Amino acid sequence: MIQTPAHEGAQAAATDLPAAFTEDTMQVVSFKIGQEHYGIDIQLVREIRAWQVATQLPNTPPFVRGVINLRGTIVPVLDLRARFGQGATAPSAAHVIIVVTAGTRIVGILVDAVSDIVTLTKGDIKPVPVMEGSAAGDCLDGLVTVHEQMIALVSVGRVAGTH
Repeated sequence: MIQTPAHEGAQAAATDLPAAFTEDTMQVVSFKIGQEHYGIDIQLVREIRAWQVATQLPNTPPFVRGVINLRGTIVPVLDLRARFGQGATAPSAAHVIIVVTAGTRIVGILVDAVSDIVTLTKGDIKPVPVMEGSAAGDCLDGLVTVHEQMIALVSVGRVAGTH
């Protein structure tokens, strides 16, 4: 095949894509719980909403805040602080719900605040260390340091109980 200058330009443009669009990187929505930073793969995030009171359901685990009606869809809201064994969140107007896709389900995750959207190099993600008596690896996919800040990558499927 003979390449014309137009083809050559198209090839150059494809290789000059920003890091956010390569197979070696991923974007995460970073957020805080207390002083700790966490992240969720942006491809799983449907929307970020201001805190709204959830309707409690009987006989649910302590980390389930209840359900909200999201444009006709009933969405369970999980308190990530409680899910991580750090006590229940006392939600205020400053808290947010990150609505995510967990397998075939839609789930809301209550967090203190959303920080940023961060582009990560997948090769920089480190495994969660195995520690006696710790179940941290059950809820996390890995750890990464971005600008001297450690971000724990949350496994949405395992937190929501879909994996």
